Amino acid sequence: MSAPVAEHVLASAVVQPEVLTGFSGPDAPPWEVINTCVHCGFCLPACPTYKLTLRERSSPRGRITLIKAVAEGRLDLMDPTFQDEMYLCLNCRACEAACPSGVKYGELVESARAQIEAQSPRTLRVRSARIAAFRGVFGSSRRFRAASAGLRLYQRTGAQRFVRRSGLLRRVGLAEKEALLPELSERFLVPGKEFWPAEGVRRGTVALLAGCIMSTAYAEVHRATARVLSRNGFDVIVPPGQGCCGALAIHSGDLEAGRAAARANIAAFSSPSIDAVVSNAAGCGAAMREYDFLLRNDPDWAERARRIAGKVRDVSEFLADQGLVATPGPLAVTVTYQEPCHLVHAQRISRQPRELLAAIPELQLIEMPESALCCGSAGIYNLLQPEMSSALLERKLANATSTGAAIIVSANPGCMLQMAAGLRSKGVQTEVVHIMTLLDRAYAALDVTAAAAN
Repeated sequence: MSAPVAEHVLASAVVQPEVLTGFSGPDAPPWEVINTCVHCGFCLPACPTYKLTLRERSSPRGRITLIKAVAEGRLDLMDPTFQDEMYLCLNCRACEAACPSGVKYGELVESARAQIEAQSPRTLRVRSARIAAFRGVFGSSRRFRAASAGLRLYQRTGAQRFVRRSGLLRRVGLAEKEALLPELSERFLVPGKEFWPAEGVRRGTVALLAGCIMSTAYAEVHRATARVLSRNGFDVIVPPGQGCCGALAIHSGDLEAGRAAARANIAAFSSPSIDAVVSNAAGCGAAMREYDFLLRNDPDWAERARRIAGKVRDVSEFLADQGLVATPGPLAVTVTYQEPCHLVHAQRISRQPRELLAAIPELQLIEMPESALCCGSAGIYNLLQPEMSSALLERKLANATSTGAAIIVSANPGCMLQMAAGLRSKGVQTEVVHIMTLLDRAYAALDVTAAAAN
């Protein structure tokens, strides 16, 4: 089937029997969620791909219509337009925040992708790459750290500079993808190896999600996060046995790999002494908060998943809601805040990061236009959909730099990598900083002031 056929389906008003004929198994897009959509169109202006294309089929409403058509047998699952639209979607969840009917769009698109991967023929090369990535490298913390150590060696030995200058990357079409590589931390954060005791009056114990990219490329952000939590009265542990949150696999349609990651993390964070499971990566936190849906059909894990999902908090949400007991020191800087999609839309956390920024004396927050519009990173979307990703990045950087702020603050590694790479390519010196790094700097400034006073 072709795009015109899919467009005809969008325009069709034929009422079909409520029988799921195009999908199969327990991971079919939930029929009750499909039918929650009333096609009001409130999602359209919130959707990044609709903003850029102005195509109905590239909107959440349009994609739900396509999903319903496949479910009812009016459109083939193998239709290239259907498959293209499911993967052109960033799954940023902006539509969910805008929807007056409460449609859980993320559940639909992730289930649709799982159906595509289960039923569509893939080449041996594609299948092998997916298995190696989601069940191999990301499926084991040890393997991921080993791969990251190899990348760190590539960066530290000068091999990266040589390869970039040789022009080889351009000749094989990998220059833009390689430019997105994060600079690996000197010392990774290994679960079970570090602990930060509470300072002052102890208020509780939190467990930090180490994750994959955060523990290797942003290990110092983890340590900054732990120091801030410790400063505010919390013991910080990093339980052994945890690993990747599973978000990349889930978003790519490999729900079984996502479930394996979820079970490992649920087991790792199951201690009753843990008051909260804290994440400083928006995408990871959003994935963990939905473990209950992911494992809803698993009788051995469903209830455990529900309990852990209920304990997960983004660190900005946790600190703002608990309250800072230690006042940060002054930072005389101008910043603008980029809202990660899976923080503002999936977790509905927008107020708390701004409250933390407002708690830093002398810091000036300058709001950027469209702060909640996706930057185009979206996990590995920038690798698979470079054209749309680049267009969204250009829009995000134009909005951010229009503020004149010296620092762009964010709360998600993918967003930070995406924006930092874009700024480097333009020769712009604006710094991209995690909000916990900024708070940690403010507390360090307080220590310097106190030392000088003594």
